[in-house]
Amino acid sequence: MTFTKERSLADRIRADFPILHQEVQGKPLVYLDNAATSQKPLAVLDALQNYYEKDNANVHRGAHTLSARATEAYEKTRDKVASFINAASRQEIVFTRNASEAINLVAYSWALNTLQPGDEILLTVMEHHSNFVPWQIIAQKTGAVLKHVGLTQTQEFDLEQFKGLISEKTKLVSVVHVSNTLGCINPVEAITQIAHQHGAKVLIDACQSIPHMPIDVQAIDCDWLVASGHKMCAPTGIGFLYGKLELLKAMPPFMGGGEMISEVYLDHFTYADLPHKFEAGTPAIGEAIALGAAVDYLTSIGMDKIHAYEEELTAYLFEQLRTIPNLTLYGPQPSTDGKGRAALASFNVEGLASSDVSTLLDHEGVAIRSGHHCTQPLHRILNVPGTARASLYFYNTKEEIDAFIVALTETINFFSGFMD
Repeated sequence: MTFTKERSLADRIRADFPILHQEVQGKPLVYLDNAATSQKPLAVLDALQNYYEKDNANVHRGAHTLSARATEAYEKTRDKVASFINAASRQEIVFTRNASEAINLVAYSWALNTLQPGDEILLTVMEHHSNFVPWQIIAQKTGAVLKHVGLTQTQEFDLEQFKGLISEKTKLVSVVHVSNTLGCINPVEAITQIAHQHGAKVLIDACQSIPHMPIDVQAIDCDWLVASGHKMCAPTGIGFLYGKLELLKAMPPFMGGGEMISEVYLDHFTYADLPHKFEAGTPAIGEAIALGAAVDYLTSIGMDKIHAYEEELTAYLFEQLRTIPNLTLYGPQPSTDGKGRAALASFNVEGLASSDVSTLLDHEGVAIRSGHHCTQPLHRILNVPGTARASLYFYNTKEEIDAFIVALTETINFFSGFMD
């Protein structure tokens, strides 16, 4: 396809997303809840339908044609994901249901078998619950100690405090790459380098970064990285764990069952080679194949182009939000060209509940998120019960931001009438 330079990235590809072309509450849909889940392009929907219509069979188990085709497509996705994040080997990619399962895999396979009483796990106060709760459970089971890096004055990762907290007792640093509430982009390369100097392993939650910017796990040098497909144009129910090869080899299986075995006897078993020893049972085959289609789709556009366009949108979003009186924005402010933070804005309007704001916006066809965004500890630190959040993706437009701002202004005016 060839497009003129005047057309934005979103203008070029919006036709690929059928869900965007509908009305909600009698108004054109403006979907600004992409940090919760992304929409799916036709290429992904077609890949999922094609599997079930033409190739539906179990993988790795059958000698017939359908099984062979399904297995080939399933395993091709592993190659695509490995290339997408620049993993050194396809064996370093383990398919999971989502990022939460990937974190739990590391928690129960590595941490539960490694950590001792007094060992320290270093997190941040901005983590998603999925990167809090598994480590809280592990700490209870092992006697490990949890520590938390706080925020700077600009509500970003406090690197200086991190340097003061980490020690030889620190065995794991588990940190989000991009905060789903603050929108800050954490310095994961520096974090990893410092952690490794102290002998600690590093896990990166990349759910909010992989869909939006180029990721190179070898440059970051992290030990593990997790992501969910549904935030990067793939279906729900599929995610992945990246882990360094030698580390994954040393970790025992997370779950037992079919697929993850080599030989089974009445009283013992041997497990399969990587990555299959971590993929017990029939996997989400269609979803994994569709994840491969999503990776192809994002790659064809170019993650650098997606990131650059979203920076442009971010600058415009914040410029417009700053025109609204009595509105508090959370996280670091972007530069004038949108650099320095992710393409989302969490905010509150003085005197209004975030849930009321999102409900009224929905009546105007605008979909945003309200609540604690699975970051309750962070919201307690911010001293607010919740926030409203508008989150962008590459198919969003400045015109949609304009529609959001108009709807938000009308919502505030509506409630102001009751408060006067």
